[in-house]
Amino acid sequence: MLLERAELPPLDAVSHLCGLQAQEPQEPFAGLWSRLRGFQPDALSDLLTGRQVVRTHLMRRTVHLVTAADVLAWRARHNAMLRQRVLGVYRRELAGVDLDELAAAGREVLADGEPRSMAQLARAVADRWPEPGTRPLGEMLVAGVLPMVQLPPRGVWRQKAGVRNALVSSWVGREIDPLPTEDGSDPVGQELVRRYLAAYGPAATADVRAWSGLAGLPGAVAALRGELVTFRDERGRELLDLPDAPRPDPETPAPVRFLPAFDNAILGYDDRTRIIDDTDRGLSVAGARVVLVDGRVAATWDVETEAGTEAGTAAGTGSGKGARESKDTVVVTPLRAFSRSERAEVAEEGEQLAVFLSDGESARVRVGREV
Repeated sequence: MLLERAELPPLDAVSHLCGLQAQEPQEPFAGLWSRLRGFQPDALSDLLTGRQVVRTHLMRRTVHLVTAADVLAWRARHNAMLRQRVLGVYRRELAGVDLDELAAAGREVLADGEPRSMAQLARAVADRWPEPGTRPLGEMLVAGVLPMVQLPPRGVWRQKAGVRNALVSSWVGREIDPLPTEDGSDPVGQELVRRYLAAYGPAATADVRAWSGLAGLPGAVAALRGELVTFRDERGRELLDLPDAPRPDPETPAPVRFLPAFDNAILGYDDRTRIIDDTDRGLSVAGARVVLVDGRVAATWDVETEAGTEAGTAAGTGSGKGARESKDTVVVTPLRAFSRSERAEVAEEGEQLAVFLSDGESARVRVGREV
């Protein structure tokens, strides 16, 4: 949906994109604005408060905004990975903790239906496991052993709120789907691969692994091979795709697009050189918001407010000169020299983004010089 904005309801867009990475709560709004024609931010807020989309730890153990249907269908397939990723950080602290017992204790605390912060939940079980400390216990509870969601108003348009966690079952109304009986074909993994390729293919199995955090889904890929088509990239890697997926001609012009921090159009690949130069790869994990010019990362962007750089945005992606404007300004910092036409197109799209982000109060954009 980056070559041409789609006429699609926000719920369908979130589903098609397999969710949007969302640890920065306001970023998904810019991600959908760049992809949907006439996108209204309140429509996404309403989906969140209406429990049709949720904020939850899922792919790569990062917070994603996904449909309620997808978290119910996919969470069990991610359980083992989520536990292992938390243990990768806190293995020593959690060495003496039975994780199944910890999950049961957490569920007991949450049985009253009251949402809790991570610290509150950890403190409620800390008398039983005093040695690890509240941070390791809390992270394992909210991101590892319990299927949980972060409740609104966190993630609602233009609202700031702390994290309050609740069980998926209490918020959505039912428990997550159990994994099917294992026969090696990994049916949930097959659906993940299909959905990923529909949004991001052609892609290698390493790309699927990088996006999901799961170990390559070999059983799923093997079971799907008969219904997929294959290609070779410039490095000789095998790429998989759905047979009826769109594959535009390489000469198709790609319009300027402003992407939010941590967009899966970049992070959803192992080989990110397809969209960002190796020299700029670090920007993709540092939380920089980026600008696509002709389909590749060519600049970063940020917002300067009356009080300075917008709170909660990535450091280092603004002008770096401490400039102040009388109104909010979208500031673009090129990573390479722009032609006159490219600069004009970036400025035009930046103006429209400024209008969107300011609710129509500003159309200011400043395109700097190459860093």
